[in-house]
Amino acid sequence: MIQTEDLMKVYQMGDSDVRALDGASFTIEKGEMVAIMGPSGSGKSTLMSIIGCLDAPTSGKYILDGLSVENMDEAKLAETRGRKIGFVFQQFNLLARTSALENVMLPLTYAGVSGKERTDRAMKALERVGLSKRTHHAPNELSGGQQQRVAIARALVNEPAILLADEPTGALDSKTSVEIMDLFQKLHSENGQTVILVTHDSYVARHTNRIIKLSDGRIVLDEINPNPIKAGAPRVEA
Repeated sequence: MIQTEDLMKVYQMGDSDVRALDGASFTIEKGEMVAIMGPSGSGKSTLMSIIGCLDAPTSGKYILDGLSVENMDEAKLAETRGRKIGFVFQQFNLLARTSALENVMLPLTYAGVSGKERTDRAMKALERVGLSKRTHHAPNELSGGQQQRVAIARALVNEPAILLADEPTGALDSKTSVEIMDLFQKLHSENGQTVILVTHDSYVARHTNRIIKLSDGRIVLDEINPNPIKAGAPRVEA
């Protein structure tokens, strides 16, 4: 499903070139649950932006479902994002004066889906994340964990092939982090979606079946995790 070959991303900083990615090559198969790890400045956010069709590499290849992404223009990148990728962010990015249901319906509104179908699909997505009784609550009436569940429902509502989460537990306490990671595992096992978690947190990474580590824009480790943390297990640091 995802194949990259020698991805490079170079930014101009004054008179200097900064390589945010320096030859990243890997394949992620359909249905995998993968963590992309690395400290600040490792290149993981740049890689997430390219995988998510938010940006294009300076050079190298990116094949998504058989489509070459690296040379797409902005319109084609936006179309590909809308059809194939659901995003979950650390800070939830919910509209403050809008109900949970309306927040989840937003991608469907942009996609031109009719009113009743929008409502039905948004309700179903909220049910999948356990929030069927909070549909008319605004974000300030929800806990942090509930807000993240709304954000996950919004990411799911277009039924994307890939769920791409950037530091999804970064704004949550330890107990809520456990609950959110349990939810990601549940969604992955139920639907077989490709789930990619971008994180600096080894606890989050250890819920996945595979861990890719970056340092200075290069992949320094790509290994199978033989014993992912099980759903419901309390948080214990490695």
